[in-house]
Amino acid sequence: MRKPAVRVRLSFIRPMEPELVEQPPKGGEWGHEVKFDGYRTQVIKDADGIRFFTKNGFDWTAKYRPLASEAGSIEAETFIIEGETIVTNEAGLSNFHALRSAITRRPQDLYLVAFDLLHLNSHDLRDMPLKDRREILRELIPAGGHIQFSEALPGTGDAVYHLACEAGLEGVVSKRLDSLYRSGSTMNWRKVKCFVEAEMDIIGVKRETGKPAMVLMADKGHYMGGAFVTFKADKRQALWDRVQGKAGAPPPKGLAKEKAEWLKPGLVGRVKFLKGEEKLRHASLKDFREEG
Repeated sequence: MRKPAVRVRLSFIRPMEPELVEQPPKGGEWGHEVKFDGYRTQVIKDADGIRFFTKNGFDWTAKYRPLASEAGSIEAETFIIEGETIVTNEAGLSNFHALRSAITRRPQDLYLVAFDLLHLNSHDLRDMPLKDRREILRELIPAGGHIQFSEALPGTGDAVYHLACEAGLEGVVSKRLDSLYRSGSTMNWRKVKCFVEAEMDIIGVKRETGKPAMVLMADKGHYMGGAFVTFKADKRQALWDRVQGKAGAPPPKGLAKEKAEWLKPGLVGRVKFLKGEEKLRHASLKDFREEG
């Protein structure tokens, strides 16, 4: 008599997390991947179907319904896949600030970039080297869908990091190719960010016909350059209303030749910019507030 199939119920595994460092590691024992700007996600398939979990173990399957439907077509009885849920902008780059609205309003635009495989067909793979886990994962993910494999970037850590930053990517995650999967923070995985965010004073604005609007920033009295304003219409108008109330200041020392509206003190912006530069580069305004 044939034995009934065993119903396997898999549990969420606390993620392995890279340490933030200033420089990518050197040596051929490391693999380097794009650091996507999204939500860490764990996908489980077992006898109860497909479930999507956040980094902290909350079940977000309902929020990721189109991705969950696609995950169901992956040819395996059971699996635990790790990845990053993202939405992309016009340039094809992951856009964290658009992600929340995409989840609620257009989940069909979401992508899952899969980078690790912890379990497959009743086998726990966490004691297998990362390189081998990823080779199996690559074969598992069908091409052309919204669930995609996170390809390794060719080259040394320094070269990969430089090219990633020049391309406007969030950063790089470097992982030891022989690393086993262990929950929690680890130096066997390291992340290096290309961009940072900081609050600075908005001291002026540039609004020229046919050109993107820009705010001019200063940090502790030092002029830092401009940041693009990419807000939607309502938030952009709110910014211009604040600007109007502070317009009329004289040009700061050394900036008289700049064609700009100069502002009185008190308007602060949170700006995202490429790190390691003396002035703002690839900068965009993310938020603003009045001081006080």
